[in-house]
Amino acid sequence: MTTVAAVDLGATSGRVLTGHYRDGRLTIEEAVRFPNGAIRVRTRSGADLQWDVLALWQGIQAGLRTAGRCAPVDAVGIDTWGVDYGLLDRTGHLLGNPTSYRSARTDGVPERFFERFPADRLYAVNGLQVQPFNTVFQLIADRTQAASGLADRLLLMPDLFGFWLTGREVAEVTNASTTGLLDVASRSWSGEILTALYDGWGIEGAALLPDLVEPGTPLGPVDVPQLALATPAGAPTPLVAVGSHDTASAVVAVPAEEGTFGYISCGTWSLVGVELDAPVCSEESRRANFTNELGVDGTVRYLKNVMGLWVVTECINYWRYLGQTDLGWDTLVPEAGRAQPLRSLIDMNDARLLAPGEMPVRIAEMCRDTGEPVPRTRGEYLRCVTDSLALAYARALEDATRLSGREIRTVHLVGGGSQNALLCQLTADATGLPVEAGPAEGTGLGNMLIQLRAIGAAPADLTALRGVIRRSFPTVRYRPCTAHAWHTADGRVPRT
Repeated sequence: MTTVAAVDLGATSGRVLTGHYRDGRLTIEEAVRFPNGAIRVRTRSGADLQWDVLALWQGIQAGLRTAGRCAPVDAVGIDTWGVDYGLLDRTGHLLGNPTSYRSARTDGVPERFFERFPADRLYAVNGLQVQPFNTVFQLIADRTQAASGLADRLLLMPDLFGFWLTGREVAEVTNASTTGLLDVASRSWSGEILTALYDGWGIEGAALLPDLVEPGTPLGPVDVPQLALATPAGAPTPLVAVGSHDTASAVVAVPAEEGTFGYISCGTWSLVGVELDAPVCSEESRRANFTNELGVDGTVRYLKNVMGLWVVTECINYWRYLGQTDLGWDTLVPEAGRAQPLRSLIDMNDARLLAPGEMPVRIAEMCRDTGEPVPRTRGEYLRCVTDSLALAYARALEDATRLSGREIRTVHLVGGGSQNALLCQLTADATGLPVEAGPAEGTGLGNMLIQLRAIGAAPADLTALRGVIRRSFPTVRYRPCTAHAWHTADGRVPRT
């Protein structure tokens, strides 16, 4: 038996999972789960949202200690959300808490950047959907912070924790591709974009950015004495670069048998798209707001970022603040299921859904702005969000097919959203395609598969790796039922 540990950090929680691989099958268990969330802190100019990176580091260590006490650990891998980073000084000290991508500090920054570097040229190089929180724009916003002048190294979130585990400073390419600083065709840092940052803002990106590594690269032994991790042979446990962007790992774990599939990785965000061999950087693709993020084995994740279960989580937080009870999924999903279908629809790409706060109030405002009926109950609010998500998924997959030429016969929905039967059925209805739901722990499983392959325990071929998931974890199949109603509803929400 081979045992690996996956550190899987999301925007609302983190966990350390252990995986046991034997006879071509993989089982997992949770070693530790801990909370995460952007914390609002006061500044002289207002407020900021920051990550409590030391609390995350404590949670990671607790999880790895638990994993190591249970069994020898053959490898460790780390995945997190994208774009955010920590800055180190020349001695390797972290200069401050990393700022959250949900911070408002980048408002207006993309427009300033495009005055020097046209948006169409940027897309031709990095292939990314323009989001104000892309790292390229965060770096410009950082120029007003004193710490930026002391920065010697930029490490993305998974690479920061990897540095603390091993002392190795790298940037894994799947996550680096979310920064906007990468040339998506060459899978290398873009000299053209870095030159624009230096000429416009004095940002020495070439010095700040570490060397790139591909998924599967051994990064050295875990060198934290209090963890005492060791392999069955007694050697120090190695850290392996996995698809360190959580969606890259999730796509590895899609249990597809052939290439004609679309995927939805549904968690805090929903990442909706197809797997390609080369990027699509056409002007039509740019105008459709599609992104080309790098995947494992030279693949490209051609996808659209759609708001995910974050909206539901923030609704629940608001109702809890108001003193409401019975806010578990087993209560709320049936309430949404009993609500009138397609009564209220909103644009799930609306920027008002991005920040934490009074989410039901914003949803009501969005409905009033577009003439949609305002939800009246919790069930109607959640049905509005779920219907709107399914519609957004259908549009994104339709556009992905049109823009890439990749046929989709089946939709694989992985991540936490795969456990929401209503969302899965509505996605099948809206897309008119069968939906295979599961596994729920797709990100952690994909993380483990790359580790297992790197140490020679699992198959080398990506399709064969996905076969491990098919053999190990059941999926639930949802067939489309009410496609006509969705075609009618599509015209009620403007395309963005």
